[in-house]
Amino acid sequence: MEKDLLTALRERRSIYGISKESPISDQSIQEIIEETVKHTPSAFNNQTTRIVLLLGEQHDKLWDITSEVLKAYVPAEQFASTQEKMNGFRKGYGTVLFYEDQSIINNFMKQYPSYQEHFPIWSQQTNGMHQLVIWMALEAEGLGVNLQHYNPLIDERVNAEWELPESWKLIAQMPFGKPSAAAGDKKFNPVQERIKVFK
Repeated sequence: MEKDLLTALRERRSIYGISKESPISDQSIQEIIEETVKHTPSAFNNQTTRIVLLLGEQHDKLWDITSEVLKAYVPAEQFASTQEKMNGFRKGYGTVLFYEDQSIINNFMKQYPSYQEHFPIWSQQTNGMHQLVIWMALEAEGLGVNLQHYNPLIDERVNAEWELPESWKLIAQMPFGKPSAAAGDKKFNPVQERIKVFK
């Protein structure tokens, strides 16, 4: 299913009701990730973003790990609602993990000292672009998507489980699956208060 860019942007929503189904193949999902990583811009073309795609049992394992880690931080009387939320993510088809390779960022900071304070900021910006592109692309294919941030609490366990490089810093987690419930209403502040145009 192809949509124009602005239609895909308008229809991109946080969908929390997701199922263990996908309207597209695993290969198509992988191709979306690969095309995004290849073509999304980065400062100085330093290509710092790293992606981990978890499907099937690997996806389930991520949310089991997250539940175990959070149990140590969330008061016992409040954990039932946290577990329910984790179960909701686990019900999805897969998860995209977004990383930034700190070794590349550090190398560019040394190579361009006059810009060194900006490279970590630019790194976050390119990661955000990757997140949005993948979100829109998955949505355009009929998948429900939401974005989570359980880092840095889960970083050590996740990196160890999938034997990821120490230099990879976890930025966000994106569970997805065929929508099982519609998104809620979205409120918009007036765009006139958020945009200035000078001619």
